[in-house]
Formats: sequence, structure tokens, C-alpha cells
Amino acid sequence: MELQSKIVVYAAIAGLFAMMGGFVWYASLDNPQLELAEIELQSVEVISINTIEDSVKLQITFLVKNPSEKTFTVPIISYDLYANGFKIGATSYSTVDIAMTGRAAFFPDTEIPLKNFFQLFRSEVNSDIYQTIVNGENVKFSAKGMITVETAWSLVEKEFQSSL
Repeated sequence: MELQSKIVVYAAIAGLFAMMGGFVWYASLDNPQLELAEIELQSVEVISINTIEDSVKLQITFLVKNPSEKTFTVPIISYDLYANGFKIGATSYSTVDIAMTGRAAFFPDTEIPLKNFFQLFRSEVNSDIYQTIVNGENVKFSAKGMITVETAWSLVEKEFQSSL
């Protein structure tokens, strides 16, 4: 190969890397706006009690707010759930199997409640905590985890902690 054609090939490769770097840089411009996303534990409700399996089905609702100027979606919220300070399990809200256009869109200055279900078994937690939840007594619930926020160009994972 002659020198001139090698220079053209190297210039093309350098141009390709520069273009890919430009894409990454452009995509990262959304990150500060996505970091503004807010999430809070809004409610934990007993949906059903199964006395045969000694389990209770809980509905967990998170309120997700978008104070930024960018529209985004939330593909996943993974979290540990606590009752009166005791970890009762780990679960996640997930829409990763749904195309981005089919997910709830968080437009600027909106807030949307996202609901998730959690099956709690007596054998997996402290029996006193389980009974307190089943009896409908006053329980302080909290959640600690990670929310993923994404736009067409960017994805940000943000840690959160919230309690009722």
C-alpha cells in the first residue's frame, strides 16, 4: 500500500473516532438535567392476605417528579423495602421490556405515581413485623435503592432513600 492511501485510511479512522466522541459528548449534555429527577415513597398498602401460604401482597407507590426541562422515562427502580427499620425484601419496578415510546413520559414539571407489587412471606421476615403489617397497625415503611432515568440519548442511575 502506498503512503498516500495509508494516510487516507488513518484519517478516516481518526474521523470516525472523532464522530463517535462527538456523539458521546452530545449525549452527556442531558445528564445534569436527568440528575434532577426526584423520587419519594408515597404509599405502601396491603392488597391481599393469603392465610394458606402465610403471605401478604403489598402495593408500593413511588411518586417520581421531573423538575428539569428534559422529558425522560423511568425503565427501572430497584430498591430494598424496610418496615420499622427491618429489611423485609428487595424488589424492583421495571418497564425495561417495554419500548421507550410505550413507557410513561415524564414531561417537564410533571409528577407521576408508579406502582409496584411485592409479595411478602412470613417465613422470610421477622414474624412480629409480618403480623404488624397484616394487622394494619402503624408501620414506618422506607425504601432505599436506585432509580434509572433515561432519554433517547442518555441514561443516568441515581441513588435514593425515602420513607413514609
